[in-house]
Amino acid sequence: MDSIARIVAERMRTPLSQPIIVDNATGASGTIGVGRVARATADGYTLLYGAWATQVVNGAVYALPYDLIDDFEPIVLTSITPWLIAAKYGVPANDLLALIDWLKANPDRVSAGTSGAGGPGHIGGGVLFQKLSGTHFQFVPYRGMAPAMQDLVSGQIDLMIADPASAIPQFRANPIKIFAVTANSRLAAAPDIPTVDEAGLPGFYLAPWHGIWAPKGTARIIVEKLNAAVVDALADPSARQRLIDLGSNPPPPELQTPEALRAFHKAEIEKWWPIIKAANIRVE
Repeated sequence: MDSIARIVAERMRTPLSQPIIVDNATGASGTIGVGRVARATADGYTLLYGAWATQVVNGAVYALPYDLIDDFEPIVLTSITPWLIAAKYGVPANDLLALIDWLKANPDRVSAGTSGAGGPGHIGGGVLFQKLSGTHFQFVPYRGMAPAMQDLVSGQIDLMIADPASAIPQFRANPIKIFAVTANSRLAAAPDIPTVDEAGLPGFYLAPWHGIWAPKGTARIIVEKLNAAVVDALADPSARQRLIDLGSNPPPPELQTPEALRAFHKAEIEKWWPIIKAANIRVE
């Protein structure tokens, strides 16, 4: 998230004729940083760089002091990043259907690493994947994707739903297996990896995304100026390639408007909140 935010912010400084400072406001899964923007002056100088986790998941697992839709002005969707179904090299399966068969033959004996409760790997891998595949396995929470990937490479855990930036370099070095990308189109950064539709688990789509918002009440002219700066950044060949190299897809032009982000955001909440709440996922 930080890497993509900095790529976009760096390129935005050209049309805006001023630098943009990326300030990582950590704590409580991003709710502290999002809350700061919700309370900020609506002058266009304090913006939120949010993600699927902060703008969708947190609303289902936290009692938030702000409304994820009504307390912000959408500016633009910046990236969509399908994740990957990965396993340690020693797993006996060589394709997704064989992996599912192996999981069914070993219920509750397989370990899956996640970046913690409520993360994409937990919700996507833990809830939706198990539901669609009819499998069940145990979770091992980590403090982030990097230590989880280290244990997958070393064989300490069996399975991960992993982000491309963590998984693809390891896959190229051959110490892990990747069975599918969780989307209906292949990744430009790894065109040899099949989609879940092609691999035999149609509809298992997990594509965490990022976007930019301003505080509620920000003037329309400011929103339009900021939107134009981001659209310009996403059109830059160098910036686009850097996003693609991270396994992220810049959104198509029709999704690069404030109205498109608002509609997309609402649709994601409507899709994921019932899944998260039905699984009784809570973050303490």
